[in-house]
Amino acid sequence: MAALSDQLVAIAILVYLVAMICHAAEYALAPAPARKAAPERELVGAATGAGGVAGEPPVATPLAPRGPSPAIRIAGRLAVVVTVLATLVHGAATVTRGIAAERMPWGNMYEFVLTLSFVGVVGWLVLLWRHPEVRKLGLFVTLVMVLLLAVAELVLYVEVVPLMPALQSYWFQIHVSTVVFASGLFLLGVVPALTYLMRAGYEDGRRSFPYTLARRLPAAASLERLTFGLHAFAFPLFTFGVIAGAVWAEAAWGRPWGWDPKETWSFISWVIYAGYLHARATPSVKRNVVVWIAVFGFATMLMNLFGVNMFFEGLHSYADID
Repeated sequence: MAALSDQLVAIAILVYLVAMICHAAEYALAPAPARKAAPERELVGAATGAGGVAGEPPVATPLAPRGPSPAIRIAGRLAVVVTVLATLVHGAATVTRGIAAERMPWGNMYEFVLTLSFVGVVGWLVLLWRHPEVRKLGLFVTLVMVLLLAVAELVLYVEVVPLMPALQSYWFQIHVSTVVFASGLFLLGVVPALTYLMRAGYEDGRRSFPYTLARRLPAAASLERLTFGLHAFAFPLFTFGVIAGAVWAEAAWGRPWGWDPKETWSFISWVIYAGYLHARATPSVKRNVVVWIAVFGFATMLMNLFGVNMFFEGLHSYADID
């Protein structure tokens, strides 16, 4: 089962890569949004002919924007189908890893990344099912999946090992599963956050890289609302996960909180995400500032996942990187 899981992860990376190429083809070849036609001028009291203002040639009626070509539609649909296939392979790799380990598949960094990325892509497919307009984010979502799984496979991979004694508790399922789920949603939420920053710059007239990448994205306001919705859903789960971790620490180590490096960075992340939600509810705070807070919050989550596990010693040192 462990060997099968390893093979499925490699296949999932390749299939996500194919999906990303299909999304990129649709994204690059789709027609740009039609520019709004300039309003016709009116001259009060002047006689007009069939064309409009007297003395001026008729105003040409703008042509209706053309829809995407059949080839582009096929590329878009194929991208979604391939992404679903990659997600199924990804899920199978996660399940077989758990079967091989005879426990839930999040006992080390490799398994944690494998699982949280799966939660993130499943969340995106649910969003796509309910809101088809988010399909243009598929290019960025699949890019994140390829990068995360490649890092997991090339840098974080470890052989299947039994669960260390400190983690052998029913709180392992409660605490870590909640944090994994919340982290997957935060991962998904940072995609519209970053694309919002690009799209907002494009709408403000910036035509340099990376703002031009946002030319075909949904409106900035829609991306910002999506960012908020995902974070508002993930934050209570993350809060419960932190509280559950404190209860587990009391049972395992005789104290609920000891400012261990991972506990400290979890608290930092929690404060920043709470600050994001507070800023989002404050009308005087600009939306760009609000979204940057969310991006910074995810940066602290990455620090907690990679930096703390790799470079700090503590009671939560479960990286197990060879």
